[in-house]
Amino acid sequence: MIRRLACFSLLLLSCSAAFAQNSAPAAQAVQPAAGVTSTVGPEVAQFQKVEDSWSTAVNGRDQYGLELVLSPLFVGIASTGDVTMRNQQIAQLINADDKTLSVAMKVITVRMLGDVAVVNGTYALHHKGANGNPVNEKGVFTHVFQRAHNSWLCVNSQQTVLREDGPNTKPKKKTDAELPFHIPIFTKN
Repeated sequence: MIRRLACFSLLLLSCSAAFAQNSAPAAQAVQPAAGVTSTVGPEVAQFQKVEDSWSTAVNGRDQYGLELVLSPLFVGIASTGDVTMRNQQIAQLINADDKTLSVAMKVITVRMLGDVAVVNGTYALHHKGANGNPVNEKGVFTHVFQRAHNSWLCVNSQQTVLREDGPNTKPKKKTDAELPFHIPIFTKN
């Protein structure tokens, strides 16, 4: 009798283990894996709202709005290479002589890494240049956000200006150094 009970218990335990293994992938399929890049969906829409809040704060010279988007640990690297912290960004916004400053950002991809999100996108920045003439700058950005108190705060920003090819720009000639796996014996010069 004890032997039958032990065999029945062993059979029940193995069946429940097999059932648990088969039901685990179904539960995982509902939630996306960490680190997955999303180009559409709720993540892109969610971070587009955050980027829109950032743009609205800059365009409206709204100190409080900018404080709600930037982390106290924020480090920003401008397209010119200038490195600024959160308080410097806010001070520049308030003390800016350039009243034409405006920015628009569009989210392209979002990578979720737990409580961290890496957001890539494009931006259009309108401002006065060094000579006082208006400048329209287009580029790409990478923003790193961290979840804090049910909201997202930007901890790092990197901007890169897109190079514009003008009518006087000649196409660059390819050199052998740019070709992959250049072997002089097999490559025609």
